[in-house]
This record gives sequence, C-alpha cells and structure tokens, in this order.
Amino acid sequence: MTQTQNVKELQAVSKTIRRHIIEMIGAAKSGHPGGSLSAVEIVVALYFDALRHDPSNPNWPDRDRFILSKGHAAPVLYAVMAECGYCDIGTLNTLRKLGSPYQGHPDRRFLPCLEASTGSLGQGLSLALGMGSAALLDGAPWRTYVVLGDGECQEGQIWEAAMFGAFHRIDNVCCIVDYNRIQLDGFVKDIMELEPFADKWRVFGWHTIELDGHDVAALQRGFAEAASIKGKPSVIVAHTVKGKGVSFMENNPKFHGVAPTAAEMEIALKELQ
Repeated sequence: MTQTQNVKELQAVSKTIRRHIIEMIGAAKSGHPGGSLSAVEIVVALYFDALRHDPSNPNWPDRDRFILSKGHAAPVLYAVMAECGYCDIGTLNTLRKLGSPYQGHPDRRFLPCLEASTGSLGQGLSLALGMGSAALLDGAPWRTYVVLGDGECQEGQIWEAAMFGAFHRIDNVCCIVDYNRIQLDGFVKDIMELEPFADKWRVFGWHTIELDGHDVAALQRGFAEAASIKGKPSVIVAHTVKGKGVSFMENNPKFHGVAPTAAEMEIALKELQ
C-alpha cells in the first residue's frame, strides 16, 4: 500500500469517526464534541498506523500503550477502538448511559482494554512517563503515546513530568498536544496563555515537532520522527481546530461540553457525508 492510498483511507476513517462522535454525544444528550472532533486525525493515525497493537489480543505484552489524558474527549477514543475491533460499534450509542462500558471519561473498570482511567486533567503525562520508565528498565520494545489538551497544559504537574522525562532520557514516550486553543471556559489565550508553547517544550529538553493535527501524512511523518529520536522524549504540538468538520462547532467555545440538539445533529451529519 502506498502512503497516498494509506492517507486517503485514514481520511475516510476520520470522517466515519466524526459521524460516530456526533451520533454518540447526540444520543447521550451530554458530552464533549469540540475536543473529540479536534483529536480525530491524531487518534486515527495512531491506532490505524503508528501503534503496534492487536485488537484480538489486547493484553499482548509488547503492544504500544496509549493514554488519552484529556479524558473528556473519550468519544473519539471509543469510536476509534470500535472501528479497530476492540469493542462493538453497535453499542457506541450507549455512551454515558448507566452500565455502559462507554463512561463519560475512560474507565478501565468498564472497558478493560483501556490502558488507563483518565479525566482528572494533568495526570496523563506522568502515567505515560511511568510506563515508559518501566519499559526501559525491562528492556521492552514498546512505546507509550499520550494525548494532552492545551488547557490541560496549564497544570503544574505537566511541567514537573516534562522535567522528569527529559532528565531521565525517556525516549520511548511521545506526547501529542491537541492544540485547538479552546478550553472549558473560553479561549486559552484569555485564560492562561501558553505561548511560546513549542519553545517551552524545547527548553524543558523535549524533541519538539510542530505540525497540522488534521494532516494525516504530517502526523505519520511526525510519529516516525519521534520514534527515531534517542536520548530524549518527543512532543508533537498538533495545531487543530476545535469542533473540526462541523461548521457551527468549529472554533466555537460553546461546544467544548455541550451536546448538539436533534436539529444540530441532522445538520452535522449532513456535513459529514
């Protein structure tokens, strides 16, 4: 398969994932569409290209690990895992319902194929670096990937973890920041500006890559570059659009945590045909 064919396939998968996200959150009448939609290509490129994993053997010891630190974007993870074969696509619309494996935030008690329960922001990078440290100590070949939100990077624990990762040269960890510039209360720049964001990671000792987080080919190159770096962890600052793919959700802080109405769902799904 050529990379061009692969990119086209992943773009098609991404559109399917966006439809799942709208349908899931619409059915639940609750959830976080904006940050789920912004992370689609990132999670698709990981699960369908970069990650070493086996849905038929989710406990394979040498699998790569993935942590969605911005756990409120769980719909994108559930939809991608279902499309990969980890869980039943037909049950996605039970999101946030009592007894559903698809809790509002990822929870290993309900979905054991997850690597971590997340949602308390600021903790995922520490988890990833702990896993990476364990793999290095064991001489194991697997890598760990973690997706952070940009608002989450206002948390002090992120930067403590960043210092730890660089100091201990944990080069089997790749952090991806979904840099969509909107958080719960509004625009990141109005709440606590992160810029110069990429430079902060560089001075903390991380190999830093900036790219368009909706460009599948760029993400593939970014993940390959990160895997080639020795002696330091890598971070991908992925510039994205909150609510990507749905016109009235794009760059709209309202849809950080508000489900679409039935009428809005209809419009969104038409746009995602």
